[in-house]
Amino acid sequence: MATVIPDKNDVRVKALQTFAKEFGEDATVCVCAPGRVNLIGEHTDYNEGFVLPMALPMITVIAARPNQSPKCVLITMSDAIGTISRTEFDISNRDALKPGEPKWANYIKGPIANFTCTLPGFDAVIISSVPVGAGLSSSAALEVATYTLLEALSGCRTVKLSDKAAACQRAEHEFAGVPCGIMDQFISVMGQEGHALLLDCRDLSTKLIPMVQNDYVFLITNSNAPHKLSTSQYTERRDACYAAAKKLNLKSLRDATIKDLDVLKAQKADEVLIKRARHVITEIIRTQAAAQALEASDFVKFGHLMNESHDSLQKDYEVSSKELDSLVSAAREIDGVLGSRLTGAGFGGCTVTLVRKGSVDELIKNIKQKYSGTPTFYVATPGPGAREMGINYCKCTDELH
Repeated sequence: MATVIPDKNDVRVKALQTFAKEFGEDATVCVCAPGRVNLIGEHTDYNEGFVLPMALPMITVIAARPNQSPKCVLITMSDAIGTISRTEFDISNRDALKPGEPKWANYIKGPIANFTCTLPGFDAVIISSVPVGAGLSSSAALEVATYTLLEALSGCRTVKLSDKAAACQRAEHEFAGVPCGIMDQFISVMGQEGHALLLDCRDLSTKLIPMVQNDYVFLITNSNAPHKLSTSQYTERRDACYAAAKKLNLKSLRDATIKDLDVLKAQKADEVLIKRARHVITEIIRTQAAAQALEASDFVKFGHLMNESHDSLQKDYEVSSKELDSLVSAAREIDGVLGSRLTGAGFGGCTVTLVRKGSVDELIKNIKQKYSGTPTFYVATPGPGAREMGINYCKCTDELH
């Protein structure tokens, strides 16, 4: 069976109760932000292409209260190991904030340093149901939740949601040292229940794509295989794309067409470079077609596009792995599965499978039989983005009270 995703209100109540226990008084603010899964559009972001993520029901919750001091006091609870970690730092001079230990605190320091309004010192408890290290964007969920908390504490709301996402992206670049794209922060900020988000990575325009799929769900399967995509491998692929665009005299592969592959061949470009370009060019086309398929409620076509995406990532971009290929292969054997692909950078992490609800148990059973590792499963539908939550202990709603 799939792992039960903790109910958002259970996570909220746990954060509020933990805050009261650890700080001796109730929190006055509670916020959350979701993780994400990218449905299609892989390695297109740095080529100014399109991505199509959805926000997950797994969330990071922060309960907090101003503490009338210049300090930020943070407590995070890890359900995985049942421990509490605590740290504090001075925020009276945010220009002086620097990355340091513990590393998890850098994902809070970064948004604080990038927040433009006056901030009070505060106490906070952080609890998350987003699995860490699975490629479901636990880092962006923490950054966006932090920024949402700062808005609530200061009363200073960011006018443009894209500016909020960009500030959180800068936080990850500057304080975590991770050169991430913008997708994770965008979907965590802008996600809406029942919708995917088509993001144009050239001009950062977005379009909410309705997903009326009452008979289908997405099964996210964590391979629990560590990510093996090294910085050098990532750089090689990115640089190959840039080199291909230069050979074609284009700003980026966003402007390339299938016919341009023949131009590269005529130029006697390296075969690896041609393969990398072919993936990006076709993936950009697939992502746009996938958004159109969802809008038309054509889930069969969407599933075909998912399959084509994985095959391209496997053969042309060469970022799959034996673990991910095994999961995808086992999924595709089941009637009721429309499509399955790796999601994220590759070489570990998760797959995402579009499957009829009534076939989920059979799918999970088959993967467990065929996969040599120990997978974890999550059934998901698109959830809402970052938001404030209620601060009472009622489990019936996350609305503000």
